[in-house]
Amino acid sequence: MSIYTHVTVGTNDLNKSRTFYDNVLGTLGLKRITDLGENGSIWGEDAPSFFVLNPANGQPASVGNGVTVSFEAPNRAAIDAFHAAALSAGGKDEGAPGTRDWAPNAYAAYARDLDGNKLAVYCFKEV
Repeated sequence: MSIYTHVTVGTNDLNKSRTFYDNVLGTLGLKRITDLGENGSIWGEDAPSFFVLNPANGQPASVGNGVTVSFEAPNRAAIDAFHAAALSAGGKDEGAPGTRDWAPNAYAAYARDLDGNKLAVYCFKEV
């Protein structure tokens, strides 16, 4: 079992990033799976694994801003528990547990740790 669902990095020039990653990741057998309009793009082999996004907060991308570490959960209950534990331990809510419409069966939650690092947890299993 993998512990990650995907990794995200920020960009300040989406078109240049798309060209760069199409070429660089293509050498590894990864392809651009989808574009999210002007928000970003997703690469992977057969499933989404690497995202390049304009930071959601509208601020310039930097090392850290726009970066999310995402973990794979065994089920939706684990996601609910992850989110509750993060908030209970002093983390900040960045997205309540729930479905996400960018992939079939996607269920996720987001939080920031005490240092402000953005964390996510995902499960792609049916209920």
